[in-house]
Amino acid sequence: MVIFMKMQARNKKKICIVIPVYNHERTVAEVARQALKLNLPVFIVDDGSSDTSYVKIKNIKGVRILRHFRNLGKGAALMTGFAEAVKADMNWAVTLDADGQHNPMDAVSMIRAIPERKRPVVVGIRIGMIHGDVPWTSRFGRKFSNFWVFLSGGPKMSDSQSGFRIYPLPEILNLNIVSRRFQFEVEVLAKAGWKRIPVVEVPISVNYCPLGKRISHFRPFLDFVRNSTTFTRLIIQRIFIPLSYRIRQ
Repeated sequence: MVIFMKMQARNKKKICIVIPVYNHERTVAEVARQALKLNLPVFIVDDGSSDTSYVKIKNIKGVRILRHFRNLGKGAALMTGFAEAVKADMNWAVTLDADGQHNPMDAVSMIRAIPERKRPVVVGIRIGMIHGDVPWTSRFGRKFSNFWVFLSGGPKMSDSQSGFRIYPLPEILNLNIVSRRFQFEVEVLAKAGWKRIPVVEVPISVNYCPLGKRISHFRPFLDFVRNSTTFTRLIIQRIFIPLSYRIRQ
């Protein structure tokens, strides 16, 4: 922890936390309080929640809340958070989900993994994905996504669907990401590969609550179609558009 505190002091005005929220009234307040323990600026983007998510967090001191008044998607929420972070002179954004599956303190090891004078995307590899409480759709989706991210021009990944990441800013805002829902995260990896932005993976813990207690907005058929559409677009671009042109976009 001493090492982290030194790093934190050095990057005090450079690293922030961005948490996208959509109908996570049961968990978002505790996630926010745990994130605040990192002593970094915390931005929460309420992506048009129709439950009491905003009510749960509006009085938490130290949290900056941004709101979409209709649901635009996880990617759109992240982009809103990133844009606000850049305005606040942040160079890095730690992202984590509001459903309670992540331990915000794992950000310590992820920050430590950033090499000196390099600006990678850091992705948390969720350890324990074979546990019985983990939906089979999550296990299948991870393998499916890993393969197609690589085929789309991204790096070989162990957990391309993990939402616990560190993004270099403003590089990510300049990747011309089209997707605005869950597919945002895999498109980032593919286009990071195109632009030779390194990707670092770091093991993290994961807490999947028993079925029925965790709020998930994953819809197997619809998200499979959306993922397939995104990967098809990326692969076609990779095949037919020269790299020299793609990296200028």
